[in-house]
This record gives sequence, structure tokens and C-alpha cells, in this order.
Amino acid sequence: MTSVCWRGIVVSAIVAISVVSSPATWAEDNDRSLLWLEEVDGEKALDWVRGQNKKTLDVLTNDPLFEGYKKQAYDILTASDRITYGTIRGGYVYNFWRDQAHVRGIWRRATVDSYKSGTPTWDVLMDVDALAKVEDQNWIYKSADCLAPDYTRCLISLSPGGTDATTYREFDITEKSFVKNGFQVPLSKTNLGWEDKDTLLIATDWGPDGDGVSSMNTSGYPRIMKRWHRGDQLTAATSVLEMDAEETFSFPMSFTRPEDKAVFVLRGHDFYHFTYYLVTKDGGLQELPLPKKSSLEGLYQGQVLVSLKEDWRGHKSGSLVSFDLEDFRAMGGISKITPVYDPGLTGTISTVTVTRDKVYTVGLEHVSSRIREMSFDGTAWISRSLDFGGEDVFSISSFSGSSNDMLMKRDGLLTPPSLYFVNFEDGTEIKLQALTPRFDASDLKLEKRLATSKDGTKVPYFIVTKKGTKLNKKTPVLQYGYGGFEISILPHYRALRGKLWMEKGGAYVIANIRGGGEYGPRWHQSALHENRQRAYEDFYAVAEDVQNSGLSSPEHYGADGRSNGGLLMGVSFTQRPDLFNAIICGVPLLDMKRYNKLLAGASWMAEYGNPDTDDWDYISKYSPLQNLDKDKSYPKVYFFTSTKDDRVHPGHARKMAAKMEAQGHDFYYFENMEGGHKGNTNYDQEASMRAMEYVYLWRQLGGE
Repeated sequence: MTSVCWRGIVVSAIVAISVVSSPATWAEDNDRSLLWLEEVDGEKALDWVRGQNKKTLDVLTNDPLFEGYKKQAYDILTASDRITYGTIRGGYVYNFWRDQAHVRGIWRRATVDSYKSGTPTWDVLMDVDALAKVEDQNWIYKSADCLAPDYTRCLISLSPGGTDATTYREFDITEKSFVKNGFQVPLSKTNLGWEDKDTLLIATDWGPDGDGVSSMNTSGYPRIMKRWHRGDQLTAATSVLEMDAEETFSFPMSFTRPEDKAVFVLRGHDFYHFTYYLVTKDGGLQELPLPKKSSLEGLYQGQVLVSLKEDWRGHKSGSLVSFDLEDFRAMGGISKITPVYDPGLTGTISTVTVTRDKVYTVGLEHVSSRIREMSFDGTAWISRSLDFGGEDVFSISSFSGSSNDMLMKRDGLLTPPSLYFVNFEDGTEIKLQALTPRFDASDLKLEKRLATSKDGTKVPYFIVTKKGTKLNKKTPVLQYGYGGFEISILPHYRALRGKLWMEKGGAYVIANIRGGGEYGPRWHQSALHENRQRAYEDFYAVAEDVQNSGLSSPEHYGADGRSNGGLLMGVSFTQRPDLFNAIICGVPLLDMKRYNKLLAGASWMAEYGNPDTDDWDYISKYSPLQNLDKDKSYPKVYFFTSTKDDRVHPGHARKMAAKMEAQGHDFYYFENMEGGHKGNTNYDQEASMRAMEYVYLWRQLGGE
């Protein structure tokens, strides 16, 4: 899921409440009897997990392929010639690096000039392995929020074991140490940001109020934002914004420009409907009269940039517009909306980047990357298309608001990533690094095709096959999909997939189904709520198109998806088991009757609907747990999840596997006992998990 992202909950309490309050009609008795598996750290549940893990490990790690696959994966993950991606801040490039000697990683920086040379001299700022050892904690580095324009004070986010819940500590770059008596936030799901050098805007778990009302919402996110001054106790922070328990999240946004600085607060009513406030000079909040389906993108020459997700005042959904900040400050309204760029029905704006002198949009045109450059002459926006990247996928990985320097990444399914230092203003385009190919792609070919979905919609997909592959229906194929939250699935280079699958003869398919962002808001919104089935029909249409071409057949056809893509997998094998012989169902949502009661689930009701209302009429038609049938034959599914995933509850995968076991269906199940939603905390762990997946795929799908 990209972008806002888009968090603690006491699971046992939720389970207890749910048992009492759930309507008796929502499921069969055997579904209700599985609720004990929602007790994340319950001993009975963990015993079940250990038993399932052992059965899966006994088979997959003892397969003759496993050790070789794990070594190949580990060598790729820890290769010394990996690209050193960085973040440009105030004349330096910051980089977080993990390798065999630094399992948890080091945070370091080099000057821009040193970085541009291709052989940077790194200055280590923090050694997370050393910190974890000293404090006897399994710290996982998450992020660093540094205060512009000097960037000498940062808020470091650390997680125990990879959870979304983190602790924040103020760090002094110059001293290379945490600030004594500086800002420090206890472990919680927290959203925060700098208002100025001595003030934070922070939404965290404040504990219950005097009436016992929780400061966290029904999704497990903080619902109260406060202002915290340096030197004060966190408990002395004063309230800025208080949201309802059913709303999703809030966080501050700061735009620092050479000519101005503005701080805003986002209030998420649900996952897609927002209200934005300007933080005024007296510390109050002034609401911006923007449509609820829009996003603030930046500040440039006094113009606030806004991406529209719905039509507004004559401007189309998917377009970029702007308004004058001083005009709003003076009037409290927006008198003029100025169009910036409209990509039309075949394109989309993915990201907006504001450098010192220009604005850049990176987006898609028929699922191919495109970049535009914009400037404002005081009245209108002037734009031009730039030639960069060819047919590769590219993105701006970092930029500086105080210069025109940018780091840009480009790659393709068969093209290893390259990193460029770019300054379009002065004509600089330096190729800093290019990844050594991690797999042999010399006899592979990539095509972009269209499948026709059930309702006639043309669905694009990418397919990689070996040149000269026989159309004898025996080629093993792995199809990947996501289809949600307006996230575009692009043909990026996947080293492990290339090495352990494509190089060894497996074909690979990326399905750009509805629900994603490949054609902007309309592509996403066409598969929301009661129209969710469209995303699934699109996925099946791609599989059928590939199989009908003669390349493969259900016996040799598999699918892979994680999170919302895990839901896609659950629906796919329960609705169309005839199409697949392997399913990798990762960190999935599967019990769609109870998803809104588990961890962050309530925040996703804008995507799926509310199962406690009449929305259940359509959700129930695809919810995998409720549609599992003891009399059907299913492929041998491989479920994986994480005990410490505090975003998608591991109970989804646990209950689905347990119900399949009770019905006599065969499956594999593996639950990583740490690692959060991404399911990995170090490279050895990740190598093992990825190796098991590909061992599973080859066992199921085979070849000639």
C-alpha cells in the first residue's frame, strides 16, 4: 500500500468485545470457534503456529532445492555492489545500509560532491547493531525526520522487531548522538512532525481521558494531535485537533521553501477523504476549502499544489492544480484555481516533486513512465515533457527543495536498476551506479499485452517468457497482482524473482487490474465497495488470456499477492480454483466479516465497505473465509504471515488455514515470529523465506 501510510491495539480486549457483540448471524459456528487464533500472543494460538511452521519447514527446507535457493537469495541481498540509494538534505546525501557486518544497519552520510563522484566517503552517524546490543533491544531502524533547512536535528524512528508501533528519539547530527533531555516518544503508533526547532505536532497514544475514552481510534491510530514544546513533559502537550473514533489518522505536513514555510495538518475522515488545515501564526488551524478527495503536494512560489481525486470547480479528477497561499491567508478562501497539468484518461500523476526552481511530475501513460517539468510565471503554469528513461520504469527517489538536485532511479523487469544524479536546470545527468545483473536475462523477452475482462474492460499486463518457449501449455507461470488503494504495480526489476524463477524457466506476469492506480483515480474507484468483484474478474481475465495463448494451463499456473494482494489470492483460489495450482497468500486479509475489528482494519472501510451494515451483502460474496467449501478442491496454498504484523492481523491467515485443515484441505503455513507487515528483519531471514516460496512454486508447478 503507497503512500500516506498508511497504529496500537490490545488484541485480547478486542477479541473479548467481539465475542460478545458480534451478531449471531454473521458466520457459522465453526468460524466463531476460531476466534482464539486472533489472540496474537496467546499460548494456545502460538502452539498452533509452531506446529504449522514445523510441518511446513520439514517439507520445504528439506527439499533439495532449498539450500541452493537460500544461498542465491542471500548472496543477492547482501551483495556489496548494491546501489547506495540516498536522501538529499542540506548539502549531504544520507543513506541507510545493511550488510553481513551490519545486520540491523548503519545510518550514514556523505557530501553531495563526494556522492556524485561515485566513490563517496561515508560518515557513520548511527550503528543500529551497536545500539541494539547496548540497550538489549531488537531495534529496527524505520526513518529519520530531519528539520529543514539545516537538517541537524532529526527524529529517529525505531521499532522493536519491525512493528508499525515505534519510538521516536531526537538525534543531533553534529554530535552523532541522541539529544540529552530531547524529544522522546514512547512506543506507540505515532504521527509527528516539526513545527519549528522547539515544537512538535504529535498524534500518539495519550491514554484514556478522565471518562475512560481512548485516545486511539477504532483502527488503532491516534486520534488526538497536540503541540509539544521543548522542555515540557509529553503529558503537558496541548490539544490542536481531536478526531472522532471512526476517523482514520492525522499528521502534520511541513513545506519549507527559500521564500516561505507553511505547516499543514491532514485529517483523514477515512482512507480517501481528507480535510486540510493551515497552521496559523497564532497556532490555530484554518481549514482549507478543498474537496475531500484531494492531496496537498507542495509549495512553490507561493502556490499550494493540489492533486485532485474528484472533479472540482471545473477541473478533472486526476489533475494537478494550485492556489495562492497568501490569498488564502488574507481571505480565508480560495478565489482562483490555476490548472497545472491534466494527464487525461490514459495517464496519471504518481508523484509531485518541488525543487528550488521547478516542479516535476512523474506519472504514467498507458502504464509507461513519463516526466514533466513545470514553472509558474505569476499567472499561469508552463510545462514541458522531458526525455528520460525511455521505456524503463523511473522515479525521483530523492530531491532537495533548496537546490535543483535530484536522485532518479530507472529499471525494468529485465533491466537492472540504475541510479542517476540529475539536475535538469543545468543539464546534469550523471549515472552514479548500475546494478550488476542478478540473473541471466539474455534469452528472456518482455511483452505488454491486453486482456479483456468480463465486462469488456481492457486490462493491461506484462509478461516475461523465455525466447522460443513452446506453446504446449506446460510452461510454469507465476502471476502477480494487487488491485487496491490506487497503488500502481509497475514492471520493476525483481532480482530474487528473476534468479529463482525466470532464469530457471518460469514465466512471470504482472496484472494491472482495476483497484490500482495505473489509470489514475478512475481505475481505482471503479473497483471500490460493491464493484470489488471487477478487480478479481480482471485478474482471472489475465490468467485466462495467458492460458488461452497456449503458453500454460491450470496445472502449471500460480499466483502471488500480499496484504490486499493476499485478499486477492484468497478470493482467487476460492472463486476460481480451476485456474491455479499454486497460490502464495502473503500477510493477507481473509476474514472480511471481521477485518474492520482487527488492528488497522477499520481504516480500510473506504476501500472495501463496512461488513456490519448492508455492505456485507456484497462483501460476503467474495470474503474468502466465509466462502471456503469443504466439498471443493483447492490448490495447495502457501500462507505466510507475521506474528508482529500490527497492520494486517495474523488471525486472518491463521483462521483460514485452520478452517482448511478442519475441512480436509491441504496447505502450507508459515508465520514469522517477528518482522512486522513486511515479514523480515534481516537478510538471512528474508533469504530463507523467499527460498521457501520458490521451492513451493517449483514443487507445485514444475515444468516439462
